[in-house]
Amino acid sequence: MNNLPNYYELLDVPPDATVEEIKRAYRRMARKYHPDLNPGDKQAEETFKNLVEAYDVLCDPQQREKYDEINQTKKKSKKNRRNTKVSKGKARRSNSVTDYQQYGPDFNRFVEQTFAKKRSQANQNPQTSRRVAPDDRQAYRPGTRKTAYKVQGRDADYTEKERPRDVEARLKLPLEKAYRGGKERIRLEDGRSLEIDMPSGMIDGQQMRLRGQGLDGGDLYLTITIADHCFFKIQGKDIFCKVPVTPSEAVLGSAIKVPTLDGLVQMSVPKGVKSGQRLRLAGKGYPVEGERGDQLVEMQIVVPSEPSEAERELYEQLKAVETFNPRDSIMKSDK
Repeated sequence: MNNLPNYYELLDVPPDATVEEIKRAYRRMARKYHPDLNPGDKQAEETFKNLVEAYDVLCDPQQREKYDEINQTKKKSKKNRRNTKVSKGKARRSNSVTDYQQYGPDFNRFVEQTFAKKRSQANQNPQTSRRVAPDDRQAYRPGTRKTAYKVQGRDADYTEKERPRDVEARLKLPLEKAYRGGKERIRLEDGRSLEIDMPSGMIDGQQMRLRGQGLDGGDLYLTITIADHCFFKIQGKDIFCKVPVTPSEAVLGSAIKVPTLDGLVQMSVPKGVKSGQRLRLAGKGYPVEGERGDQLVEMQIVVPSEPSEAERELYEQLKAVETFNPRDSIMKSDK
């Protein structure tokens, strides 16, 4: 009885902890000591088994009541032994009779089933004492993913609810956010809110693995979706966009500012550029597997819908002197 485990200390909870507090503490400790996360670590495996045993006892109202009662009796027994003037040997015999015999066979059965007596018997004679789970699944071995295993001489069901489970989720990002990366908050279906440090250069359909962020210590698999952009369109490693220019800029050529993922850059429009013609901004595309493409800029010649009086006068003068007829090719093809 001197080796009665202190399950409250093991789970790092106070003796008056609620069942929900015990469950949260168990999940936190289980993530730390789970054998799958500590392959080959016998101490972690043993600690994990003790955590499961503590969880089973403290989450069962009847077992917890008996456990607390035994602890109280043990404390009283120690106090009596300190205060009595009888010899230590007589005190132990007297206390064991007066304090523990009151529980009768139920107490012995509880201790035998719950507090490691069977494990000591199994260590003495493992060939005769070892038992297998009722559904014939073998005892737990590190590196496997069994849902049942033997704990201190008894069968403990590591239920689906308690077993680490992987979770899948989706996160839609604006193009600029996917390109730059940074912190992003996501709310999962189970109600949790996580802040994730996103890497730069995320691509559509990319999947991230967040260790330990699933259920009960499992992993979270996060699939990235990039939202459609009002100006940019990704085509592989290249980025496509359309930029309007005035007739005078198209005829005479000009230097214009064009938006890119890195901000505004200056681009030279050559003389006589045609509407629909594509110009290339090298190295301004999207990074894919360490390589960055180009940005393709399509020229769109746009005329003013409501020109000013001065503009209208100049257009009238231009019309009177211009010799260029864009329909010449059409007229010749009809002949």
